[in-house]
Amino acid sequence: MKFIHLSDLHLGIRVNEFSMMEDQKYILDRIIGIIDRERPDGIIIAGDIYDKSVPPAEAVAMFDDFISRIAERAIHTFIISGNHDSAERISFGSRIMDGSGIHFSPVYSGNVSPVIMEDEFGRVNVYMLPFLRPSAVRAFFPDDDTEGFSSAVETAVRHLEINTAERNILITHQFVTGALRSDSEDISVGGTDSVSADIFRDFDYVALGHIHSPQNIGSERIRYCGTPLKYSFSEAGHKKSVTVAELSEKGTLTVRTEELIPLRDMIELKGRYEELMSRSFYEGTGYTDAYVHITLTDEEDIPDAVTKLRLVYRNMMKMDYDNARTRRQNIISGAAEVREPDPVKLFGEFFAEQNNIPMSREQAEFAEAVIKEAWSEI
Repeated sequence: MKFIHLSDLHLGIRVNEFSMMEDQKYILDRIIGIIDRERPDGIIIAGDIYDKSVPPAEAVAMFDDFISRIAERAIHTFIISGNHDSAERISFGSRIMDGSGIHFSPVYSGNVSPVIMEDEFGRVNVYMLPFLRPSAVRAFFPDDDTEGFSSAVETAVRHLEINTAERNILITHQFVTGALRSDSEDISVGGTDSVSADIFRDFDYVALGHIHSPQNIGSERIRYCGTPLKYSFSEAGHKKSVTVAELSEKGTLTVRTEELIPLRDMIELKGRYEELMSRSFYEGTGYTDAYVHITLTDEEDIPDAVTKLRLVYRNMMKMDYDNARTRRQNIISGAAEVREPDPVKLFGEFFAEQNNIPMSREQAEFAEAVIKEAWSEI
């Protein structure tokens, strides 16, 4: 049984104030082309359909068109909500759409029933587990250990009542310990939301979302497919793809990728102004249409450099300098690791200062959920 594994579409995202809608429409068309070539039995979309919990209308229309095209092909499609999505909005109408083979994960209720598929080797049970915070699991299993993300997800998985004699697929959206991160991912400071890969030992394939770089965790049985597009310059070196996972008899899995070529690449260029503006440097390279981060190495600032560079590099997103002055002042992009203040931590400190006691665990989790919801609207 063949599955195409996607995740982290982030429809509606803006990168350095550039809308990616045209690029996203283009790449969804390319994915439809791969679906038509591969003719899979199922399509997996492992969360972060949208970039915000209340997405723009254009993003919703784009996803509606994409799903409608899949439905026309009569392919079972499994969609879960990620941390950027609203679980309630994603699950709207799910019971009606189940009949057409489009399966949306419902809001977590402590009871996750698999969608059952069959082939010549027997049953394949597909479990859809949306992004979970400990408080969501604790509401249904108050007597179990749900102190942290890992124990909470383990509790949720333990209550799935898996038949290990059959083939089982889990679709989930979490940060699994050991995964290599990119700058564009929303991960708690210090990795406090990481979960152990051992939790997934009873599954034949775990289709993960949340991490933007395609990678296996321990083995190809537990895999992040990555984003279909580059969403930060930390991903400039990535090769984006969809993952094709095929299960035959129990215990046999093959995984491969199909590369995705974007409408516009995202690249980083570094050099002297005169060099980068030379026709011999950029002609025929595709640099002029790409999303570009340019680092100038000139010792003297170039007057009106941004305007001049954009005459050639039309989609330049970012420009900075790397020279003796910036190295001395330690202000070159990437010269020092600078992190944004964690709003959850800042609020906790403010609460403790105002009330002379730290927040309780329940208060901290509630504050984190509210702050992340508010942050996603910015």
